[in-house]
Amino acid sequence: MSRPKNNRIVYKPPYYSEFKPAGISLKSLDEIQLSLDEFEGIRLADLLGMSHEEAANEMGISRSTFSRLIVEARKKIASFFYQGKLLSVSGGNIHFRQNSIKCSDCGHMFTIDIRSKVTKCTECGSKNLISLAGNFGHGECCRIAYLDYNIKK
Repeated sequence: MSRPKNNRIVYKPPYYSEFKPAGISLKSLDEIQLSLDEFEGIRLADLLGMSHEEAANEMGISRSTFSRLIVEARKKIASFFYQGKLLSVSGGNIHFRQNSIKCSDCGHMFTIDIRSKVTKCTECGSKNLISLAGNFGHGECCRIAYLDYNIKK
């Protein structure tokens, strides 16, 4: 029996969680699932250019685990590009550090600390807000985990 996976730290939820080739209907596409921790690995290593050691520390995992994670994520992204599949970002054992908030009225998106709660849009003052962390099933659990992680660090 394998041991359970530890939660990985993800900076914030993605603004967009589905990507597909242009001009092809969703129903005709095979789907590839990229986990939130794989998505974060790509951001840290390929977008920000962090070393595997730095990125692993940022996510709260070992360097070898990060290296395996990034190899798997890159395979999935290559399959998306070359085989024309739907790429969906979701799932994984993660906790967010930040939350992304979208105003349903004006469309403004902004980032807040995961420990914070916000009641009004910073742009238009609307109370009609969507928590993107909540869209991934995260919210209060991430607030608590964030505090625990920073106390242990």
